[in-house]
Amino acid sequence: MNIDFPTILVVATLVTGLLWALDALLLAPKRRERVAALESSGQTLDANTREKVQREPVLVEYARSFFPIILLVLVVRSFVVEPFRIPSGSMMPTLEVGDFILVNKFSYGLRLPVLHSEVIDLGDPERGDIIVFRYPENPRIDYIKRVVGVPGDEVVYREKVLYINGELAEQTPLGPYSGNGGGAVMTGASERLEALPGNEHRILVWPDRQDRDFSFTVPDDEYFVMGDNRDNSRDSRFWGTVPNRNVVGKAFFVWMNWDSGADGIIAWDRIGTRID
Repeated sequence: MNIDFPTILVVATLVTGLLWALDALLLAPKRRERVAALESSGQTLDANTREKVQREPVLVEYARSFFPIILLVLVVRSFVVEPFRIPSGSMMPTLEVGDFILVNKFSYGLRLPVLHSEVIDLGDPERGDIIVFRYPENPRIDYIKRVVGVPGDEVVYREKVLYINGELAEQTPLGPYSGNGGGAVMTGASERLEALPGNEHRILVWPDRQDRDFSFTVPDDEYFVMGDNRDNSRDSRFWGTVPNRNVVGKAFFVWMNWDSGADGIIAWDRIGTRID
């Protein structure tokens, strides 16, 4: 089940904010008038009685307490940084199963929560960027992949090697890959250093698996993305490009790793890792 946190936060912010505002504008003045009326009638109100008459309803008290917190979470999560968890090995070896990452929400512009409308343009994804995006075939699901082709690029994949606009993305063998925990199933893959134009990163290739060769020109305002675990990733080769409107942000930091398949469960050496 996919929980729509942005919608929940927006609704919670509106409800608590409206309750607080309605009380401040309509109910609180009436409580003060009641106190004034009692005092003008000659009654002497002790502190307890005055407090009881002026006391906010419990619902309003909760709304006033939670509104600033929920609003802050909404603003930070929508415009600054958002946490995500890596559930699969499609981005190994760069990202491992169980990584909890942070995504920069303003790298490519500020977008309204829920509506996803861009209000301020701050740039576009570049080749080599690892981006989180709403899966084009089901926008309720977030995916994470690496951008290998930007608008106008001709992307060719032949014999497990990329060519961008005719330029070879050279691969340097690093030896057999040996994963940990959930990544142990990757044992047998070949680890390589790939040099995209303007970016260098590690990938995994399975020499004995069938190639999925293709040639594709990236449309305007869309991006061609692939997993770093090239032979174990469903990406643009299978379901097409990512529209710019679906981009959520740029992954930049691993703040926690919790992998139940690992010996120690928490991979302490992953914490604080920068994502390139």
